[in-house]
Formats: sequence, C-alpha cells, structure tokens
Amino acid sequence: MKLFNRMPAEVRAAVVPPDRVLTYAEGPDGYVIATDRALYLGGVRLPWFQVDRGVWDEEGLTVVTTAGQSHRALLPEPGRIPEAVRERVTASIVVSQYAPLDARGGVRLVARKADDDRMIWEFVFDSGMDPADPGLRALAEQALEETRRSFGV
Repeated sequence: MKLFNRMPAEVRAAVVPPDRVLTYAEGPDGYVIATDRALYLGGVRLPWFQVDRGVWDEEGLTVVTTAGQSHRALLPEPGRIPEAVRERVTASIVVSQYAPLDARGGVRLVARKADDDRMIWEFVFDSGMDPADPGLRALAEQALEETRRSFGV
C-alpha cells in the first residue's frame, strides 16, 4: 500500500470521502484507484457491490458491472490493482446460492453487501432462460425467500 503523503494529488482529488484508498495504478488514460468502497476507473466510481467481475489481459483491465456494463482501462503496470479488485468483489458477496427452478435450468441467487449495509439481491439465470418470464420470476422469488430464510439474511 502506498502512503497517503506520497499519493499523487490527482488520486486524492478523485476519491470521494469516506472512501479510503487501498491502491492505485497509472495508465495512459489516467489513474485506476481501488478504495475500500469502490473502484475508480476512467472517471467513473463503481461501488464494489455493483462490480460483477474484472477481466485482465496483457494490456489492462475490463470491469463488468452487475447491470452488464463494461468499463476498460489500459494498465501496462497494474501494481496491486488485480488483487484489490479480486478481494473487494469477493468481499462484497454475502451469499451465492444456486437454485434449480424447472427442467430448463435454474438461477444463482447472489446477495451483495452495499456501502450502507443493505443486502442487494441479484438473479443470475442459466443461459437460455428468459428472466422476463413471469413464471420463472415467480419460481426465482420463491427460491429467494427460501434462501433468505435458510441463511438468515
């Protein structure tokens, strides 16, 4: 972790309090900053509970949000950003439980802890299943209630 007094002014200016900088790396398009509450990427603040995954390649980082949006940053020298992204995304997940729904497949029920300690639930349906199908939604809601009771959340 880099010391606060050695942190570039641009990094300090980009972070919204009460976020606390964990690590940062500079790329050609600016800084990527990992804080305890969010990832700052290309001028966008992405709270950890909204980050589904980070994908790395030799040029940099692509972050996919739970809403399916993609954000890309070139990072030839990522420093500790990869570890911070992995750790913070994993830490935001409280429950990840698969529930079979019918003969077509099932749904993964994911609870993520938001900054204000709320639980945000997400349905991740198996490939080929229509999340807008009212019958599947009803089955998924029923599975969610059972999961909430069993995990106490």
